[in-house]
Amino acid sequence: MAPCPAAPAPLLASLALLLHAALAVHHVPMLLWSTRRSQWNPDIAVHEGKVVSEQELTSLLQPLLTQNSRNLVLFLQDRLSIDDFTYFSESYGNKNPFQNVQEILQSSPSSLVLPAVDCKATKHLLNILQESGDWKLTNVTNLNVSQLEVNASNPNLLVVQLPSLASDLKEISTLEAIAENDKIIGRVTMDLQERGIHFSVIYTAVRSSRISRRTDVVAELRRQLMATEEEESSSYPPLNVTIGNDTCILFYASNFSLKANNSVLIDLTNATFLAQNVDISASECTDSNTTLSLKYTRPVNGISSLEIRFLMTNKFYEVSARRWSTLDSVEIVQDGDKLAKFIVSGLSTPAEYSFHCQMVGTSNLYPARLDRDPSTSEAKNWDVFLSNLQIQGFNIINNQFSYASDCTGFFTPGIWMGLVISIILLWILTYGIHMIMQLTTNNRFDDPKGPALSVPQTE
Repeated sequence: MAPCPAAPAPLLASLALLLHAALAVHHVPMLLWSTRRSQWNPDIAVHEGKVVSEQELTSLLQPLLTQNSRNLVLFLQDRLSIDDFTYFSESYGNKNPFQNVQEILQSSPSSLVLPAVDCKATKHLLNILQESGDWKLTNVTNLNVSQLEVNASNPNLLVVQLPSLASDLKEISTLEAIAENDKIIGRVTMDLQERGIHFSVIYTAVRSSRISRRTDVVAELRRQLMATEEEESSSYPPLNVTIGNDTCILFYASNFSLKANNSVLIDLTNATFLAQNVDISASECTDSNTTLSLKYTRPVNGISSLEIRFLMTNKFYEVSARRWSTLDSVEIVQDGDKLAKFIVSGLSTPAEYSFHCQMVGTSNLYPARLDRDPSTSEAKNWDVFLSNLQIQGFNIINNQFSYASDCTGFFTPGIWMGLVISIILLWILTYGIHMIMQLTTNNRFDDPKGPALSVPQTE
């Protein structure tokens, strides 16, 4: 019988590539509406299965950019999918998180829905709008446009950075976050309408969202393809601090969040890496000390300014005969005077390497922990969460991370669990073999044909 050919390996590899391509979602929906009529031809509103490219999007935006009175509002969310509108609206009965958006679209004189726009186009959307004319750019951070001075004679571009959606996979948390963003859109739109201002609106996101389905099949698929999803979500570059012509700090995290007073969640991922609404001018770099300073203006209501500092040192240790880079502390400064300090444990690496850790934060369950400094009373009011953290403050070459030293030790909890169970099973096996070896047989036996065997009690 001829042996079976070894064809499954290339076949499985091809299937894996096809599956990866099928699951990779590189487009987001875009909703446009205006208070003026006849902005778009109704025939172009149908884009079934078509992904709008950056060039096509620029053409579709021309009616907004060429009108006489140009007032444009850009609502930018961190992630959004066309399935969000159907899934969350249908799965929770009367809880429609897009109620305001749907009502505005239905009542607007002209509107356009693009189900799929290339993510590359949305990432550069703000640049496209700024290059299209002499706009007066205004970042609406306090979500109260009643105090804005809008000069109708000049083109105005209002950019509203919507709060990030929940970073976990809980549907209820995502539903509530979308509903809050919908209220913000409704409130801003209503304020402009009450002032009699003609305006147009763009509502979109930077990247596509991942919707968690409540079915066993999709849950199983999610577990099998978790690595693929993580790779797709890490689509933005790290934050770099450049002094002169040299990059001296690189900073990346897939999730960068704070929690104030155990109630207010501040997700800084979008503002730090995607929109880059962060001031890094106070960062400092020397051969022995590096400080990464991240300043945010009104990240949430009630906080006017927030600064986060990462303090790193580079020292020579005689025991190892080499230099080591250490993240010593993390400081949070609220409103310029309320200082909270955290002592970092477990974040050190050779000076030539970068540091990477899957989970970093104030939780005791994280491998790299931020311990609250008792000398600062404000530290107890903050919780810090960092996922997939990678940071490097020294010896950066070609604006890229060096080899990453991971915080995961050799003896992980899984390894310890396996070792303990193995030792227990080995002890049971050893005890059983020892008992079997202690078994003995009689040295004398009864002869059925002879007299009965008498065994004295002394034996």
